[in-house]
Amino acid sequence: MSSKKVQPIDRSKLRTVSAQKRHSKVNTDDFAKPVPPDASFETFFDSLPRILKAADLHELAATTAQAHKNGRGIVWGMGGHVIKVGLAPLLADLMERGYVTSLLLNGSAAIHDFEIAMMGRTSEEVGPGVATGEFGMADETGSFFAAAAEAGREIGFGEAIKQAVADANMPHADLSVLAAAAKYDIPVTVHVAIGTDIVHMHPNADGAAYGAASHQDFLRLAALCAELDGGVYLNWGSAVIAPEVFVKAVTLQNNLREEPLSITTANFDMLRHYRPRVNIVERPSARGFDIAGHHEIMMPLFRLALLNAGKQ
Repeated sequence: MSSKKVQPIDRSKLRTVSAQKRHSKVNTDDFAKPVPPDASFETFFDSLPRILKAADLHELAATTAQAHKNGRGIVWGMGGHVIKVGLAPLLADLMERGYVTSLLLNGSAAIHDFEIAMMGRTSEEVGPGVATGEFGMADETGSFFAAAAEAGREIGFGEAIKQAVADANMPHADLSVLAAAAKYDIPVTVHVAIGTDIVHMHPNADGAAYGAASHQDFLRLAALCAELDGGVYLNWGSAVIAPEVFVKAVTLQNNLREEPLSITTANFDMLRHYRPRVNIVERPSARGFDIAGHHEIMMPLFRLALLNAGKQ
């Protein structure tokens, strides 16, 4: 059986256009500029190409700095890895300067921050601990969070944890995000899903208390979202919990308003994930950014970019 013969397309009548008149997305005016090794941060940051994510970083820093000047909310959401890589001192500095109006933490972030405040170290070898059944069984951590969950039924989980860390006068509180939030009177909400954190395994863990305390914080977060009209939400490293609670908290706030919140949102993470993209960068935002990179590099860079933009 013979197959149908298809002749190649005739290109003789194709229309061409002038490259000089065509719109081009890349212009040499936006190229990177070499700077000397002793250049200031301002000079270095200005030398970055104004293309793709470098351009986004410039825009996000400027937008966040403007939100600060306008007295609008700047909410920082965080997962545990952000705390584990030693960024608490930078966050404390930004709190003192007014660039953090509230904190949204998942359970992991709160746990690691507590352990750092208590003993100056955190994070265990999970694999061997799972095999022996000792993973996550630190008595002090389980007891502290069980008590905080009970107290959080009334005042919210984040406030209970924050107050307990501050009241305990822990030896490494100067390196704690929670202690800094207490010092600068920054609202904290902590959001958990039962079974996802090590403290839920402990014999003194009360699921009803954890649920009630975390639900209080969900409602508190929805109230705090009112400050995000013209403000900024920055999600650092929480790929599931923060995106899910944030989009629903924004929905609650919008339900009570005549006009939806106008929020600039950004997601910073090492990998791109579905939930942060749709529930932070796309669905609730007037302008959204998705910037991939390691937290221990990106947060110091963004902090200086933000402070530099704040001077202008």
